[in-house]
Amino acid sequence: MKSRHYLYYILLSIVIFALLIGCSSNDADSADPETEGDNTEETTESPEPIVIEHAFGETVIEETPERVTTIQWGNQDVALALGVVPVGFSAANFGVEDDSGLLPWTAEKLEELNVEDPNVFQDTDGLDFEAIADSNPDVILAAYSGITQEDYDLLTEIAPVVAYPVSPWTTSWREQVMMSAEGMGMKEKGEELIEETDNLIDEKLEEYPEISGKKVAWVNFSATDTSSMHLYTPTDTRVKFLTEELEMEFPEEILNELENETDYSLNLSAENADILNNVDVFLGYGDEELVGTIQNDPILGQIPAIEKGSVAFINGTSELGAAGTPNPLAISYTIDEYLALISDALNNAEE
Repeated sequence: MKSRHYLYYILLSIVIFALLIGCSSNDADSADPETEGDNTEETTESPEPIVIEHAFGETVIEETPERVTTIQWGNQDVALALGVVPVGFSAANFGVEDDSGLLPWTAEKLEELNVEDPNVFQDTDGLDFEAIADSNPDVILAAYSGITQEDYDLLTEIAPVVAYPVSPWTTSWREQVMMSAEGMGMKEKGEELIEETDNLIDEKLEEYPEISGKKVAWVNFSATDTSSMHLYTPTDTRVKFLTEELEMEFPEEILNELENETDYSLNLSAENADILNNVDVFLGYGDEELVGTIQNDPILGQIPAIEKGSVAFINGTSELGAAGTPNPLAISYTIDEYLALISDALNNAEE
């Protein structure tokens, strides 16, 4: 009797096992092989780490960051232009009309992205490491900055840092976009933003054909001491924008004065002011009163472009002054005013 029951249980187990195999086979046959393969790949493979090389070495970001913090000048604008709202960023220290720490193009983009109360670090006297840490970032963007090795070391204790590629305050707007975009895992969006900005500049520049090919020098004169002057070189982002984006030329005579081609500025004695004689238009920080001062100077007033008034001075604490170190948001906001200012100065030389 027991043997019959035993045989019965064996047969029943065989039948159940066969039914289970059949169901499994039917499920497999009904699945889309390509779809099933894609799902498996998505769940078993994680994104590769992001690797950014910069002046302090190499930063490895293990996973695509969700919380982005930016420090010092303009890096928040790059993130915002890419549609990313930083969980914290440094206040702008000039070109701002209120105590918000926000430049107008920054405020405009935040409003567009429905951000009412951004976390702004009031750190213009030095990095606020506590505030940066409190923002709990996955990455810290500092592609355009002046951080030191000590700053970098302290920041890396908080989160991976995307620092400048070569030297402080010399990162071009294109490099800013690409380094920040790659640091956020958005390389393709970065490339698209650069293309969009290039197209905008080209479109606007077509309205001012007189600008292309003109020789330009960015010189900061002093109203109280005209015996010397301070010049920016093509390494500086202000001049780089003029030469690379606005198709202007930097005088070879000034380049010959550089001891190191990587220097972003040069101090020049008024005794050597003749190397500026071939300049078509001067840019710099100043106002109409300063234009009059240098025109009346016995040495500087002999420089042809200055004598003719081909000078486009910018109030250093104005919105346009703040846009001198460009990024996509600043360019879009000020390009019309900037081109008109340069064009008017060039027209003075023709009158």
